[in-house]
Amino acid sequence: MSRAAAIVSGVTDVLPDTAPTALDVLHSVFGFESFRGEQQAIVEQIIAGGDAVVLMPTGGGKSLCYQVPSLVREGTGIVVSPLIALMQDQVDALQAVGVRAAFLNSTQDAAERDSVERAYLAGQLDLLYVAPERLSSESTKRFLANGTIALFAIDEAHCVSQWGHDFRPDYLSLGDLAERWPDVPRIALTATATDATHREITERLHLSNAAHFVASFDRPNIQYRIVPKNEPRKQLVDFIRKEGAGQAGIVYALSRNTVEKTAAHLQSQGINALPYHAGLDSSVRQKTQSRFLREDGIVVVATIAFGMGIDKPDVRFVAHIDLPKSVEGYYQETGRAGRDGEPSVAWLAYGLQDVVQQRRMIDESPGDLAHRRRMSAHLDAMLALCETVECRRTNLLSYFGQPSEPCGNCDTCLDPPEVWDGTIPAQKLLSTVVRLKRERNQEFGAGHLIDILRGKTTPRTTQWTHETLATWGIGHDLTEQQWRGVVRQLLAKRLLATRGEYGTLGLTDDSASVLSGARAVPMRTEPERRSSSSKARRQSASDLAPGDAELFEALRAWRAVVAKQQGVPAYIIFGDATLRAVATEKPDSIDALSAITGIGEKKRATFGQQLIDVVAGRVPADLTFDA
Repeated sequence: MSRAAAIVSGVTDVLPDTAPTALDVLHSVFGFESFRGEQQAIVEQIIAGGDAVVLMPTGGGKSLCYQVPSLVREGTGIVVSPLIALMQDQVDALQAVGVRAAFLNSTQDAAERDSVERAYLAGQLDLLYVAPERLSSESTKRFLANGTIALFAIDEAHCVSQWGHDFRPDYLSLGDLAERWPDVPRIALTATATDATHREITERLHLSNAAHFVASFDRPNIQYRIVPKNEPRKQLVDFIRKEGAGQAGIVYALSRNTVEKTAAHLQSQGINALPYHAGLDSSVRQKTQSRFLREDGIVVVATIAFGMGIDKPDVRFVAHIDLPKSVEGYYQETGRAGRDGEPSVAWLAYGLQDVVQQRRMIDESPGDLAHRRRMSAHLDAMLALCETVECRRTNLLSYFGQPSEPCGNCDTCLDPPEVWDGTIPAQKLLSTVVRLKRERNQEFGAGHLIDILRGKTTPRTTQWTHETLATWGIGHDLTEQQWRGVVRQLLAKRLLATRGEYGTLGLTDDSASVLSGARAVPMRTEPERRSSSSKARRQSASDLAPGDAELFEALRAWRAVVAKQQGVPAYIIFGDATLRAVATEKPDSIDALSAITGIGEKKRATFGQQLIDVVAGRVPADLTFDA
């Protein structure tokens, strides 16, 4: 029996009677005319039985790299997915195009698990999703050995890195798959990996003989924007109202307390926001995640516990109100915006207290010296991204070893910051630190030092008679906010250091070169951000003619009703890009739908007539819009 003849649940009817090729599957099942980038080479490597390590940005089409081979090769593709809460939606999306997919996880009762296991052993599944914790157990491996395995796909493979931001211990055991199933191809995939993490994935998963595919890390549809932090919750509300009103978005914060307070503030401002962190009951987290995936316009305020593996394609913005701990984390989190390729924004508010807090967390870390040094290196790279006066995207991509030209679509390209000589202000501030230490054996935080420099009398300056210091009032020419920028940039350049529990400031080994005049200190002047230019850019990228826009909204309304009736997220029915193409092309027959990307045979058979009816201005049969 041919592979095509063995596929049921709709796919049998859409694939040819002979053994399907990768292109047959791509077109008939998923509705795409051709592969993108290195997808075809990766797919052919796996189909031929070879291993692969794939580094490809979010939205680049990683899933097809193992889904297509799973449909071509004999047996079931076993997919390691780190978040069981997302497996249902991943399986729903595959079943919607006629693929026999299922999952095994702790959310199922015994009867459900038994049904899936029987289907696997009978060869009736094309893809089976499991968590790394389940696959690491001996009983699961013995069970899988009783069926036919087409391939192993290890998604979010960066979780194997012990120094990474998403380390999962159970990923370490996945290297054993090579010994147990030496003839089964394995593919490890991630959207986030430096050269060091890439090497770690290869070594720990025993993929030394694998072919390596490294796609561009660039996400040109994402506009990167970093603003000086000043009343961050108010700034966040202004940003969402101007550029994310009614859109799906994610807001990241470092602490659970900040998550709760930020979500409450957004709610008080009329924004449909929900908190998400590990301290909430699992049922609450699951409900929040489900609402985010299935409803439009939900904003989730979360710690980094939320987001890995999120497949929602129409997240229009990702915002950070605390400084991420690493560039890898920042890239991974911002990459959850704009998976559909449509214009999106990555917005970050960053200030002096972020630097002080992060430095203190590193100093107080229970890890050894090597661990603290690695954390410091991660932070230094993140600070360099925040403080750069060059293209943000160029800086970001260079971190992953990829050269690039200025993008023209980040804040430093759209509104280039001015650079000024901050050497003298730096000398004034460092000199104040020196005098306090030498003359009075005292150390203070940024706020008190700025008061001294600006000659601002306070109870504390009076208590310590700091009005008598030689540097009293010598910095009156700068505002308090400007001085805070000076301190922040000196910390970022490691010309100042934070000390102790209270974050007092002290000198570093490099401070002397500034005090002596041997080293200049250029600094950036934060310009007023003009959101109108970037917003216009975003709107123009997806602009539709008035008639087309009206039809697009009608198609979205139809999709919302169908999704509600079927109990799945709207994007599983069709993505915005596909509906936009329908609105533009206005197909008048079911056959004409075959020319539109994203409409495979199964969806054409299921929804084709309803799409034609909406285009023609008719309400599809059996559809109630006020449902």
